[in-house]
Amino acid sequence: MTDHRPCVQLNTGVQMPLLGLGTYRLQGREEIYQTVDAALTAGYRAFDTAAVYRNEADIGQALCTLLPKHGLSRADVFITTKLSPKDQGWKAKDGCLRSLEQLGLDYIDLFLIHWPGTQGLDVKDKQNPENRAQSWATLEEFHAEGKFRAIGVSNYTVKHMEELLKSCTVIPAVLQVEFHPRLVQRELRELCEKSGVCFQAYSSLGTGILLSDPLVLEIAERYGKTPAQVLLRWAVQQNIPVLPKSCQPNRLQENGCLFDFELSDGDMAMLSALDCREKFCWDPSLVL
Repeated sequence: MTDHRPCVQLNTGVQMPLLGLGTYRLQGREEIYQTVDAALTAGYRAFDTAAVYRNEADIGQALCTLLPKHGLSRADVFITTKLSPKDQGWKAKDGCLRSLEQLGLDYIDLFLIHWPGTQGLDVKDKQNPENRAQSWATLEEFHAEGKFRAIGVSNYTVKHMEELLKSCTVIPAVLQVEFHPRLVQRELRELCEKSGVCFQAYSSLGTGILLSDPLVLEIAERYGKTPAQVLLRWAVQQNIPVLPKSCQPNRLQENGCLFDFELSDGDMAMLSALDCREKFCWDPSLVL
């Protein structure tokens, strides 16, 4: 990783950019090519996908074509993908190999278990914890072979994390969860900090709802920034990596301009005080 943009160092020693492009709902070879091109132009060097997004192959092809165009090599970008819930458990190895093949890569920078449950199982099924453990053992094997430079989990609760930390050989490098001023996840963040796990945010804009929050609008106006920039800056100023999503070049550029201003301690505190534990995405707390 040779980019000058701010990074966090994972517990494996790997550098992960604080800013990455989320690719959920990004579909179609042409749209993906244009979006990745615009993102690289805007300085993005991290790309977050998943097997369930069904866009790994198109993202891999776009990067293969575009990296030389931008004077970049594979080592200049950080690629994250995730294990599908349908591959949880004994199918995990096939899922891992499929992601490597779809992306067309010899290695993946960060590979996550996407969800603590298994597709097709009831959330209270006792097989869920067993499948998680089996999936993690598979990720540890790929990590040992150098095919995954770092491994982690997504959408895990405190309970899921404590279970994993008690049994794992390799400590997860990253926990990726929903995080924004209305869901500040204090307990999870404290657990991550204590355990040496990087806490990473998705849905930083609250699926767009927080862009019209009166406090966010007021702060944005005072700083001459967009509401999205304020929300993303609130996270990165706490050293929490973010993954904003957009396919519009001007929005990609705007969302990437997070490192030329700083929110005051008072504004940071007021944003954090919006916390009401409101989730805009799915709720993993029901999964056994």
